[in-house]
Amino acid sequence: MLRDEGDRLTRVVVCSPREEYFLVSDLEEHNIAQVADRNLAVQQHDTIKSKIMEFGSEVIDIPELANHPNSVFTRDTALCSPHGYIQLRLGLESRRGEEEWMAHALDATGEPCVGTIRAPGTVEGGDVILTGSVAFVGRSIRTNDEGVRQLSALLIAMDYDVRTICVPDPILHLDKVLMVVGPNRVLSCSDWIPHESLKGFDVIGVSCGGRTTANIICLGNNEVCPSLQKEQVVPIALSCL
Repeated sequence: MLRDEGDRLTRVVVCSPREEYFLVSDLEEHNIAQVADRNLAVQQHDTIKSKIMEFGSEVIDIPELANHPNSVFTRDTALCSPHGYIQLRLGLESRRGEEEWMAHALDATGEPCVGTIRAPGTVEGGDVILTGSVAFVGRSIRTNDEGVRQLSALLIAMDYDVRTICVPDPILHLDKVLMVVGPNRVLSCSDWIPHESLKGFDVIGVSCGGRTTANIICLGNNEVCPSLQKEQVVPIALSCL
């Protein structure tokens, strides 16, 4: 089971963009800036899957959910913890239903469900980072106060030190400005993350803005994959051990 995103990555659940991601009828409803270039998006996603497999990790690729173009962003739908997964509740209304879809996929792998975020709470996985004994939880435009309360209770019961960080409105998720590089080491956008929130960690500070973010995939042992982004799909993996 996953406790620290800085540990070696052994298994991930991804959803390759094949059809639904390119069939967006209402960009605003799904919060998608533009329809992606199919060839480039597929190439980018296949490349990052190959890199993860070359590292020795198992990649479980599940089909997109019908009428849900954002289902390719699997990290947001559930949180893998030391005891099993927590079913989240997405903050973007057009994504509702992806939570159950991912729960079925995780159930099929043998992962137990150890908690569920209930309405009116919302939590998206991009706002949660587990590292060592600390759980960083972002309060953002997608994760509300009630969601933070419910998730914090579940994580505290697992002996995590929950540190809540208010994510500024221009930033969609916490993982755009803070990610794990290795055990006790994080990559942080120094302009956005309060220094006191990172007490006890070796911090690699970067100045973020424009296309520069802290959004990476940690493979373990201080080895990372940057998310490929050319105004196309950003392949986000849900890590499970």
